[in-house]
Amino acid sequence: MKPVLVMALAEIQEGIRNRWVVACILLLSILAVSLTLLGSTPIGITKASLLSVTMVSLTSLSIYLIPLIALMLAFDTIVGEYERGTLLLLLTYPVRRWQIIIGKFLGHLSILAIAILLGYGVVALYFAFDGVGTAQEWQDYFLMMASSLLLGAIFIALGYLVSVVVQQRSTATGVSLGLWLFIVVFYDLILLGMLLADKSHVIQSKLLAVLILFNPADVYRLFNLTGSELATLVSGMSGVTQTDLLAPLTLIMTLLLWLLVPLMLSIYIFQKREI
Repeated sequence: MKPVLVMALAEIQEGIRNRWVVACILLLSILAVSLTLLGSTPIGITKASLLSVTMVSLTSLSIYLIPLIALMLAFDTIVGEYERGTLLLLLTYPVRRWQIIIGKFLGHLSILAIAILLGYGVVALYFAFDGVGTAQEWQDYFLMMASSLLLGAIFIALGYLVSVVVQQRSTATGVSLGLWLFIVVFYDLILLGMLLADKSHVIQSKLLAVLILFNPADVYRLFNLTGSELATLVSGMSGVTQTDLLAPLTLIMTLLLWLLVPLMLSIYIFQKREI
């Protein structure tokens, strides 16, 4: 267990020294506070409080920014060490390859947790001092924070998978950026295009649910925006989760599967890779 902790602490220190990572963490905090202040402007009457409105806004922010931060942390984890010549030196120490992956993963996950706590924790404190929100709304908010960390963990694992497959850091950069664009932006556009072109109604609700489950960003979005009556009311997504395939338990299990599969594949490929 000690090698894992050593690797984790090393990654935390390196991540804190990375100016791009620090800039992204600050950007997340600034945008979270800005969305909170904008959401505090009275624009109408609703059953939900400002906490629910802000939670929906932060969910949309998380879908774009947290995967990007996670991939920036993870894309060169292995291939970067290989290019710098430090990976071979690292493997001469009494540390197993799976310990390297898990240690780095815990380190990167800790950095992401700090970013989420700073960004969304400040917002939580703001509303707590104002006495805003019911117990249910606070539960939804903390579930959003936890699921945001899980979403980031998924993209860290995907970044590791890229890093152990490619041979060059520049390739890892391009593949990671393409992966982010496809999952976060293009997948929904393709799905929307398919629905608009489906004049014969071939795509039924169950098939649509399966297609949604193939995208972790969409699963995260549905989990947070349809998890409670208030969140559904604010987000305007009532009726989306009528099928059992998109029930909250199914969504969270799908997210966990999205985390475990690429992480285990990364460990397996790294174990087989010749250095």
